[in-house]
Amino acid sequence: MPDLIQRGLRVLFCGINPSLYSAVVGVHFARPGNRFWPTLHAAGITPRLLKPSEQEELLALGYGITNVVDRATATADLLDAAELREGAKSLEAKVKRYRPRFLAVLGVSAYRTAFARPKAKPGLQPETLGATRLWVLPNPSGLNAHYQLTDLSRLFAELRRAADAG
Repeated sequence: MPDLIQRGLRVLFCGINPSLYSAVVGVHFARPGNRFWPTLHAAGITPRLLKPSEQEELLALGYGITNVVDRATATADLLDAAELREGAKSLEAKVKRYRPRFLAVLGVSAYRTAFARPKAKPGLQPETLGATRLWVLPNPSGLNAHYQLTDLSRLFAELRRAADAG
């Protein structure tokens, strides 16, 4: 799954790993029922609801997409801790190369495992990757029943406001 990335991004969104559906169609967060795109719009990150096939429009807005682990799976819980930790090392190198203002990891449990931060909570993290600030958000997958769209939108909007402030 190719990254949607360039230098100077305000935020690089980081999924856990691509779904099998996304890998087949070659577009991030493409699976029907994934709430990533509606959440971006509701949070004021995109001016309109983008279709997954319009993902390239994010770059002009200062946003990109990558994943902790490149391997596609039916569900993220099929990844083991070692794979997540290895993915975090690769992600760190990518972040240092592209230098986004924020890296937003979309998955609290995956972040805790990948970055060895077992007590991390959603929001701004005390750690950085070089000059890039880390922000943790809930996974927008439709399988994540803990967060409704209104909750996701509020949390994503907090990140947007922080990115707007510089």
